[in-house]
Amino acid sequence: MAVTLNPYLSFDGNARSALEFYHSIFGGELNVSTFAEFGQGDGGPDDDKLMHGQLDGPGLTLMAADTPAGMEYHVPNGFSISLSGDDDATLRRYWEALSDGATIIEPLEVAPWGDAFGMLTDRFGIGWLVNISAGAPAQG
Repeated sequence: MAVTLNPYLSFDGNARSALEFYHSIFGGELNVSTFAEFGQGDGGPDDDKLMHGQLDGPGLTLMAADTPAGMEYHVPNGFSISLSGDDDATLRRYWEALSDGATIIEPLEVAPWGDAFGMLTDRFGIGWLVNISAGAPAQG
């Protein structure tokens, strides 16, 4: 049996918006289910929140859910999602799209180790790292 490690993000009521944003960037297939659709609805404010969402794109799986009422939401902290490889054009396109509404921590530029590297916190509070291998053809 294979094992896969992938991020599972928690949101405070905007998981659908976040996953739709990531879907617009990465493509792939997005599936979402609300608490009500999973039979957990009671006519309350959680009914339309995401109990589970999953984006399966090329080379990635990203899962997310909203924190239901009665559970404490914790702002994302202490982790980042890393995108890396040698496909310069694709990784730069991801960087530009993720940058929309983001806080740039480190601009995407050549780092001391020779790769293009950048860090940002996206509009949903999720940290991203992008590393483009030095062997990738440079974009002008």
